[in-house]
Amino acid sequence: MTRSNKPTKTTRKQYSEEYRKDALALALKVGVSVAAKQLGLHPSQIYGWRSKAKLHQSRGDAERELATENARLKRQLAEQAEELAIFKKGRSVLCKEPEMRYAFMQKHRHEFSIKAMAKVLNVSRSGFYDWVSRSAGQSRYQQYRMQLDSLVQQRFIASKERSGSPRLTKELASEGSKYNQKTIAASMRRQGLRAKAAKRYKATTYSKHGLPVAPNLLEQNFNAEGPNQKWAGDITYLRTEEGWLYLAVVIDLYSRLVIGWAMSETMTATLVCDALQMALWRRKKPTNVIVHTDRGSQYCSKDYQSLITAYGLRCSMSAKGNCYDNACAETFFHSLKVEAIHGNRFPTRCLMRETVFEYIEIDYNRNRLHSANGYLSPEAFEEQLVA
Repeated sequence: MTRSNKPTKTTRKQYSEEYRKDALALALKVGVSVAAKQLGLHPSQIYGWRSKAKLHQSRGDAERELATENARLKRQLAEQAEELAIFKKGRSVLCKEPEMRYAFMQKHRHEFSIKAMAKVLNVSRSGFYDWVSRSAGQSRYQQYRMQLDSLVQQRFIASKERSGSPRLTKELASEGSKYNQKTIAASMRRQGLRAKAAKRYKATTYSKHGLPVAPNLLEQNFNAEGPNQKWAGDITYLRTEEGWLYLAVVIDLYSRLVIGWAMSETMTATLVCDALQMALWRRKKPTNVIVHTDRGSQYCSKDYQSLITAYGLRCSMSAKGNCYDNACAETFFHSLKVEAIHGNRFPTRCLMRETVFEYIEIDYNRNRLHSANGYLSPEAFEEQLVA
C-alpha cells in the first residue's frame, strides 16, 4: 500500500472589506511592517490590499490619505516634545558637572523618563543610578522603591493607563519582573496611578417586537471545551461629535477572542449580519455552533435568521431584559469603553473606527491578558491549543 505524497491543500483566511480598510488605515499610521506584525499578517497582503484600493481611489480619497499622513508626521513631531521640554528646563545644568545634571534628573524623574533626560543632558543612565546609590542618606530600600515606581509607571503608561495592579503584576511577571500584587498596588497609590474606571450599563437593543425568539441554549454556561462551540454576539453604541457609531461583535467563548465585528452609523440587521459573516470567514464556516445573542429586533430579523440557517448554526437568545445571560459580550464592551474610549475626545466617526479597530485586533485579541484564560491573551490561549 503506497502513501500519497500529495500536499494537503490549506484554506486561505478570508478578510472582509471593512477589515482590509481598517488594516490599511493602521498601516498608514505605523507602517506596513509594523501593522503586519501586530495583526499577524504578511506584509505582502497589506501591499496587495493597498494596490487594489489605489485603483479605485478618487481624488478625494487621495486628499484624505494625505491628511492622514500629515497627522502621522505631526504625531512624530509630538514625540520630540518631551526632549524639547527637558532641554528648556534643564539647559541651565547642561554645562555643569554631571552631579548637577543627575540632581536635575532626580528632581524631574516623575515628569520625564530617565532615558530621555539622560539623552538630552548627555549623561549615562548607569551613571545616574550610581550617583543615586551614592547619595547621602538614601537607604537600599529607598533605591529599590524608586526603581520599582519607575518600572510600574512605564508599564502603566504602556498599557494606555488601562491596567490595574492585578493585570500589571501579571504583565511584569511575563516580562521577567516578579512582584507581589500588594507591592504593585502600593507603588500605584504612591504615584497616584489609577486604571480607567467604568460607567453604568445601559441597554442598546429593542426587544419589544413581534418577531420569533429563539430559546436560551446557553443558560449562562460560558465555558467551552474548544473553539467554535459557543459564540456570543451583541451591539453597543459609541458617541462621537459627528453622531453615533454602532458596533456589533461576535466572540468565541472558548478563548474570548473577538472573531467578528462590524461598525455602522445605523443599528440595522445588516450590521449584525456583517459581524457574523466576518466570524464565519475567519473560522472557515464551522457548523452546529451555538450563536448566543439578546432578543433584539436585529437578531430576530429575517436576514439574520436566514444567515443562521444557511450556515447550519444554532440560534440562542437571552431572557428578556437579562444582561447576565450575555455577560461575556457585555464584559468585552465594558473593557473597550473603559480602556479605549472613556475620557477621550472623538470629533469624527473615522477616529472612533480607527480606535476600535486597533483595540480589537491589537490590544484585546493579541496583547491583553484575560483572566478567564489564565492571564493569556485570547490569541495566545488559542495558539496554546494548537501547540
